[in-house]
Amino acid sequence: MRSLPRSLARRQGLLCMLSCALLAVAALLTVRPPGQPPGQAPGQQADAQHGLRSAAEVADMAGGARQQVPESTTVPGAPDCPMFPADNVWNTDIAKLPVDSHSKAWLRSMDAGSTFLHPDFGPNPGGFPYGIPYNIVGNKHKLVHITFTYASQSNKGPYPFGPGTLIEGGKNASGDRHAIMVNRDTCTLYELWEARYSPHGSTAGSGAIWHLESNALRPAGWTSADAAGLPILPGLLNFAQVQQAVRTGQPITHAIRFTAQRTRSAYLWPARHEAGAGRSIDLPPMGARFRLKASFDVAGFCSDKARYCKDAKAILVEMQHYGLILADNGSNWYFQGSSYPQWPDALVSLLKLIPAGAFQAVNESCLMVHRNSGEATAKPGCPIG
Repeated sequence: MRSLPRSLARRQGLLCMLSCALLAVAALLTVRPPGQPPGQAPGQQADAQHGLRSAAEVADMAGGARQQVPESTTVPGAPDCPMFPADNVWNTDIAKLPVDSHSKAWLRSMDAGSTFLHPDFGPNPGGFPYGIPYNIVGNKHKLVHITFTYASQSNKGPYPFGPGTLIEGGKNASGDRHAIMVNRDTCTLYELWEARYSPHGSTAGSGAIWHLESNALRPAGWTSADAAGLPILPGLLNFAQVQQAVRTGQPITHAIRFTAQRTRSAYLWPARHEAGAGRSIDLPPMGARFRLKASFDVAGFCSDKARYCKDAKAILVEMQHYGLILADNGSNWYFQGSSYPQWPDALVSLLKLIPAGAFQAVNESCLMVHRNSGEATAKPGCPIG
């Protein structure tokens, strides 16, 4: 008989403890002290003042701990790990949010009227496939210390980085050389920029570590392996996710990261860092979010009989509901995906026909619960979905 995976055992133990705690709280709530207002649990007011959770909120958390997360918001290859919590801003439907007042200016600065989106991934005959690969590891993977160029804004680690770690562009590549690793046993995400392994001492430009079951953001002003101080992995399109959406009819439920040539020297929540070219409000800041307009004719984009047309439409629907997040400087309207599983060239060609002019910037600031958290919630006048 196989033992339970450590991550699953840990979660089942947590659920058990929460259930027992709830029973104890329920017993206490049956007695209301003199002077306690009806409908208010003992200590409820004090809990609210000190930021503690009520019994009902704990019950919701206990149920949510085992709630099934949609396929597209789990880490491909690590199905027990969420791609951040379901209420994270990366996983939030922005289809009904108001248009940002700077939308037209930002689109003009990125030449949206004469530009089509460019999938920054796909086949590379004879070379390492385009896109950003990621690596699934376990607790047994060797951890190494990294020497960082920007050490003051990097998590010290150590990191599960080694000679077999897949790096963007391949081990001899120039460019950004992103290395992304997910520990499936602890649901920890590790990301490196300018990653170079050596048995004598590995180096990177910067590094960031996230706990995928947490909404915590990086400290304000900190970079990551991305210019915006955001994680890279949740913003990568994955061909397996697209195939799953076509096969099941279930939508892809996360935003996609993309780049712009010139950005403002500022950042918007949930971004934490800027790498801008000036203070002009006509330039988009890091963290700006864009969506494909609801009026865009997805049904008429291509014929369902055409190869991979349904795959392209699944991505278009994703862009209407979850959109794009500006995460780095680069060519205008380049959006990113994982290197593996490899993308068919016919689908990549279809995605090059998406007009940038069909997008609009949205104001998602109303979703913010706390500036240091990626948690997003609906409010009056700020609907989700």
